[in-house]
Amino acid sequence: MKIQYSTKELINYVYLIVALILTFWLTSLFEIFTTISRGIKVPNIGVVVLYKMLNDFWTSLLIGTLLFPIHWILTVFTKKYNQIIVQILLAILVLIQFSLAKYSATTLLNLGADLLGYSFNDITVTVSSSESLSVLYFIPFIVAVSMFFVINVIFTKYISSRSLIASLFIFVLIFGGLKLVMSQSSENDYQNKLNYLVSDILKYKYEQYQLNSYDLSNKNSYPLLKSFSETKDVLSPFFNINEEKPNMVFIIVEGLGAEFVGKNAYSGFTPFIDSLATQSLYWENFASTAGRTFGVLPALFGSLPYGDKGFMEIQKIPSHISLISVLKANGYTTSFYTGDPSSFDRKINFLEYNNIDNIIDEDKFGPDFEKTQANAGGFSWGYPDAEIFKKVASVLNPEKQPRLDIIMTLTNHEPFDFPSKEIYKTKVDSILNAKNSSSDFIEEVKSYEDIFASILYSDTAIKNFINSYKTRPEFANTIFVITGDHRLIPINQKDKLCRFHVPFLIYSPLLNKTKSIKSISSHLDVTPSLLSFLINNYTFNKLEKTAWMSEGLDTAQQFRNIHKIPLMRYKGSINDYIFNDYLLSDGALYKINENFGINKVIEKELIKSISDSLMEFKKLNRYTIQKNRIFPDSLNIYRNSIVEFSDEELVLLKDLTRNLTFDECFNLARETAFKKDYKKARLLCDYIINELPNHADARTLKGRTLAWEGRYKEAEVELLSVVKRAPFYYDSYLALLDLYWWSKQDEKSIEITQKAFNNELENSDISFKLAKAYFRMNNKLKSEQIMDSLVKIYPENQEYLTFKQSLK
Repeated sequence: MKIQYSTKELINYVYLIVALILTFWLTSLFEIFTTISRGIKVPNIGVVVLYKMLNDFWTSLLIGTLLFPIHWILTVFTKKYNQIIVQILLAILVLIQFSLAKYSATTLLNLGADLLGYSFNDITVTVSSSESLSVLYFIPFIVAVSMFFVINVIFTKYISSRSLIASLFIFVLIFGGLKLVMSQSSENDYQNKLNYLVSDILKYKYEQYQLNSYDLSNKNSYPLLKSFSETKDVLSPFFNINEEKPNMVFIIVEGLGAEFVGKNAYSGFTPFIDSLATQSLYWENFASTAGRTFGVLPALFGSLPYGDKGFMEIQKIPSHISLISVLKANGYTTSFYTGDPSSFDRKINFLEYNNIDNIIDEDKFGPDFEKTQANAGGFSWGYPDAEIFKKVASVLNPEKQPRLDIIMTLTNHEPFDFPSKEIYKTKVDSILNAKNSSSDFIEEVKSYEDIFASILYSDTAIKNFINSYKTRPEFANTIFVITGDHRLIPINQKDKLCRFHVPFLIYSPLLNKTKSIKSISSHLDVTPSLLSFLINNYTFNKLEKTAWMSEGLDTAQQFRNIHKIPLMRYKGSINDYIFNDYLLSDGALYKINENFGINKVIEKELIKSISDSLMEFKKLNRYTIQKNRIFPDSLNIYRNSIVEFSDEELVLLKDLTRNLTFDECFNLARETAFKKDYKKARLLCDYIINELPNHADARTLKGRTLAWEGRYKEAEVELLSVVKRAPFYYDSYLALLDLYWWSKQDEKSIEITQKAFNNELENSDISFKLAKAYFRMNNKLKSEQIMDSLVKIYPENQEYLTFKQSLK
């Protein structure tokens, strides 16, 4: 076959690549304009535009080079469709580039390998929280793609091929020279979004390949395992010790960075936390271990390794202990409170593994609490902070002591919606006026007024909760721990460290002195120090071994760092590392000062030494997670076991669930149950429950299949678990009423129905089943009263009418 490739095809291809360059440039200008329109200052805007143009230009040429073989093959074999296919491929790249630029303009971050760390559902939830998804939302995307085609048509029609190629050649010479002399243009902030995404993913994949290739066979079997006595008790000198074990209250504030507290850059909007810090042990230079919320629970309560995408993303959770599980084993009632679904980021999986007693999430608030108003796209994260604290106060039981109460707030997150928003925005204005702030500061705060109002709202909610708690009898014996999960993202970050800089304070009436501490510590240090304090000073069961990632909090007043702190900026990336008073970030080295600011330094030997230390952690992290070598199963009496599947069951599940979502798996389980294959149906239910412990439908179906087989006690345990997890889900009540009817436990029918009514569940079938139970208990009067009410509302329901007639 004769291969033909004409100059015309090549010229047409060059026109497309030039159109791609110009479209990328316009997209970068759109990103800069969007950023400025939000009130965010872009320093040295001319330099920023130049650097972005440089990177867009070379990325476009790289795409053109990589795509050329495909273009050539298409020209040879499908000349008729070659141009159309190449245009579609480039249009898709334009769409991706525009989407990434829009993401960056919203979050002030480039999207990289963190994309791999989130499920499709997590991405959908996160995007919905930030944007209102309507038809209008997609118009800019259509415009971006249209620009590419319009530019190509205009250039093809009005610019000669000779002029085009000459101009392209000149740009190659100029931009090539600039790229050589402007090394700063290679920094992440100026990278082409598509280039950054692909290169970051490739870098992540290569690192995973490297880690997989290391021989870990010579590793200590449990490298983190150590004697409990190795963690020194550094907190007892600050406390008056009582005989009774103290209650513990953790408040984890969404998005609260240290910049918003005390005398730092954006101070003034957390007046209560600021006042509390002066009455507390307060760590000024404290680090979260992750750049998003996914990392806070494992670090703060378990001092645990990170896994590849965050500890909570590990499907089969490795054996470990935590503050939650150890306190539970020592008589504490343990509870977790949040206003969003506890399944998000798999929080519930981690908490249930650690045998927590109560999880109060979005599904357990009830009609007395007001949800955050949904945005234009219909999305709401759940309940705002004041409602979360109100819920906590409503369920705290002073008779169940000691307690561990963990409260995660929610409001300081996109879209920053909360009750009385306008009132708090007015308060922000008052604070600015009272501070006599500079015009630049006022302008910056005004551009983020929703966010600063949200921070003030959260601070007020915390104030009201703690002031209310002070009136409770157990306040005198309670220790409060307040910290941020990470610094919120939408406000521009001053440097690479501030995203991890969070406040941390311990407040309690039990304190005998307060202290402001400049030494560096992190979330990894909290559980080791608290357990050392509690076990050494109160009546606790002996804990022989621990497997913490850290030695505990540093209480030295002067600035120093005795810790090595790996930082997971996002799911899948451990490229930041605090070592002594240095920060290693993406291979660059920064000196940390006593105010937790950083300055770039060039010390090649030190960079290599710290990089080697980080790599050793990554090896340790990979080994302990993959080999389940954190804490021996034989010593772990604290965990709550999940269902373990046999090899045969795993093979069957793989076959049954291939390419199915969990909802589709449930539908299959229900169909299987209706065919009376109860064992297989329960296997599918257990598969769902292991991943989604609060899947009420799966648990209810499992309970029903047990009841259908006459295994009433097991069925009752499962169904009561559903009622506890989802008290406003009426199907579980109906299933229990059926169970009690079949097993002739009519007294329990009355009890469970009362619980349903207390939760304001109005369901005629619940009332009908109650009437039948009363009738069998020979309480005909009660039965008739219920049926009279039902028939009055549903006069054509034959089942109700027939039963009512039978009562006569």
